[in-house]
Amino acid sequence: MTITENSAVSFHYRLTDNQGQEIDSSAGQDPLAYLHGAGNIIPGLEKALTGKSVGDQMVVEVSAEEGYGPVQKELIQEVPRSSFQGVDSIEVGMQFEAQTGQGGAVPVTVTLVTDETVTVDGNHPLAGKDLNFDVTIADVREATAEELEHGHIHGPGGHNH
Repeated sequence: MTITENSAVSFHYRLTDNQGQEIDSSAGQDPLAYLHGAGNIIPGLEKALTGKSVGDQMVVEVSAEEGYGPVQKELIQEVPRSSFQGVDSIEVGMQFEAQTGQGGAVPVTVTLVTDETVTVDGNHPLAGKDLNFDVTIADVREATAEELEHGHIHGPGGHNH
């Protein structure tokens, strides 16, 4: 069976940046499972997996635009340190949830700390980066009616509820 819309797919992967540094890997874990066509993985990788089958191995280069998108400068903000009341020590790399004007929350990462301000970035950590995936397709099957209804795969490597 080949990967098409609404296929339940699982694959092993190694993700590296353009300098060859490993960012993530499924080594030693269950393969990653997703519902093809449901937007569960980044667009560039999903496009490259279309038409592949079990056992296929490939290297997929995904541009930032087809991955997590370009860095959006408006998501980087300098805020007064006083906005972090109750937090004794603020360090680069810490993550918080920032409240939006619409009542929601957005995850942000601290990128710079001064005596007066804290710079936070609401972009995905991989935004603006080209990504390289070394992929091996482990399984392809038809998704169940429940998986199609929920928009994701259930079981190992997928969602459990």
